[in-house]
Amino acid sequence: MPTAPPLDLSDPAVVLDPYPAFDAARAVAPVQWHEGLGLWLAFTHAESNTVLRDRRLGRIWADREPADRFGSFNLVHRNAILEMEPPHHTRLRRLISKAFARGHVERLRPWVVELADRLVDELADASSDGTPVDLLTGMAEQLPVAVIAELLGVPESDRALLRPWSNAIVKMYEYGRTPDTEDAAERAADEFVAYLRELAAERRRVPGDDLVSHLVGVRDAGDALTEDELVTTCILLLNAGHEATVNVTGNGLLALLQHPDQLARLRADPALLPTAIEELMRFDSPLQLFERTATEDVELGGVVVERGQKVAALLGSANHDPAVFDSPGDLDVGRTDNPHVSFGAGIHFCIGAPLARVELQAGFGALLSRTSSVELGGEAVRRPEFVIRGLAELPVVLRR
Repeated sequence: MPTAPPLDLSDPAVVLDPYPAFDAARAVAPVQWHEGLGLWLAFTHAESNTVLRDRRLGRIWADREPADRFGSFNLVHRNAILEMEPPHHTRLRRLISKAFARGHVERLRPWVVELADRLVDELADASSDGTPVDLLTGMAEQLPVAVIAELLGVPESDRALLRPWSNAIVKMYEYGRTPDTEDAAERAADEFVAYLRELAAERRRVPGDDLVSHLVGVRDAGDALTEDELVTTCILLLNAGHEATVNVTGNGLLALLQHPDQLARLRADPALLPTAIEELMRFDSPLQLFERTATEDVELGGVVVERGQKVAALLGSANHDPAVFDSPGDLDVGRTDNPHVSFGAGIHFCIGAPLARVELQAGFGALLSRTSSVELGGEAVRRPEFVIRGLAELPVVLRR
């Protein structure tokens, strides 16, 4: 008789709150086979960390088939640093890091703080009579898209295009996709690639102080990015960067509102903000699953992942492993011993992590400093996807 899967992604209760299911599965075995997904799942922090760091478990991209249906989607991923292993990954990360080293994060920091303050002020004004406002559309979605658009040098008039493109593309990472979802992802990738080719051509003609200009001009021992690599890098920065920041903001504020003692503690001591951001990322991870492929047989958690098989680190489960985190189900904004894996680990550690931290500190800092209170104004609505975990609506009442 077939056994039940260690994680039932068809169960709405698991999608709504996967952490009890993670706890139950982790108690059975650290690594388990999921027949429905056709891969191994790592539930513990130790095994997830190994999945992320062991070079025998790599990011091995295989084009979606049929190739003529997914031409632009495949192009975007085939040239992405996230889908490469050394030596190609080493070369591309070196070039991108050299462009980032031009001080972009610190250049943007004052602008990010000013924008976050303005967005929170506008929400508070709209909510001054007690009317609930949606934090997602009013602040959480606007801030990271605007920051990455400013980083890349996307004109203000074009910025509304970016989030719909990104939303459509990242839905391809979910399980149980529909043909309509796949068609929408390919259309978005095609339009995004065409737009960035035009933007790169313009920056070649008239360079600026933005990241696209620096990516166009970056050189290392005569090496340079190809146009496909440049386009893919820009798309990856938007897709990975803004999705994570939006979802940490929504998930994190909801967690604070559900733990008013921790919200009050953070208000009383704003110096806790950096550790609080790390704790919010740990407590409800914006990305729940990250796959690798075995390039040779690898023993992991008492099983053998055979060459060619896939294994996934369950980041949310790893971040709630009681072997590593004291009282992992408790939100603790002062938690200092916090080796969460929400940014990944190893050579694929998120290259945009410093910028994400600036955005998150600015956003939560504005919510604390520009308001006297933040309260739930209705029921939060969670998105129905498992891999990328976030909210669709978060109604709040803010008071200046």
